[in-house]
Amino acid sequence: MKLQTLIVGPYEVNCYLYYHEQQGDGVIIDPGADYERIVQAVSAAGIAPSAILLTHGHGDHIAAVEAVKGHFEIPLYIGAGEEELLRNPSANVSALVGHPIVAPDPDVVLNDEQLITVGSVALKVLATPGHSPGGICYLDERHSRLFCGDTLFWGSIGRTDLPGGSLEVLLASIRSKILTLPDTVVCLPGHGPKTTVGAERVNNPFLSEDFFI
Repeated sequence: MKLQTLIVGPYEVNCYLYYHEQQGDGVIIDPGADYERIVQAVSAAGIAPSAILLTHGHGDHIAAVEAVKGHFEIPLYIGAGEEELLRNPSANVSALVGHPIVAPDPDVVLNDEQLITVGSVALKVLATPGHSPGGICYLDERHSRLFCGDTLFWGSIGRTDLPGGSLEVLLASIRSKILTLPDTVVCLPGHGPKTTVGAERVNNPFLSEDFFI
């Protein structure tokens, strides 16, 4: 599987193109902005995307969804509990920064532990609420990759002071869904550099036994 990262928008969101080069299909994960760049990257890769996958519905991750979805005429996937964020700029926080953003309703709503196959891409859905009410991660077990959105970062975790956020819930999500994975799993976050489960288990101060809430 090929992986390409596009850093998009003023909040430097990691938009991922994840695709099978030989089969010529794949998915677009978190198209947060820069619609034209995303379309150009897909064209350069020579693929026909099969779906848009969202890790969550905050405005910085969904601003290009409508344009990308309309251009490729592909379905939109999101976790259960995030649907309101797509249609409500107050819920997705974009209204708070003066740039209201809405996105189309999802075509597919995903649940915890659900296995999905989108073209040549096979993923397991892990519900990881806490940063947002219904945030999810996508695990490619075969290739040891985890698209973890704003749940977990290199040396940090997602903020929990936005509507529907909870530090207690987020830490429980990380401990039960991510730290139970093998250390070699590569974590691909919504912002910043990639990391591994093992590195975060050892070095992330928020996951230390000394960190209390």
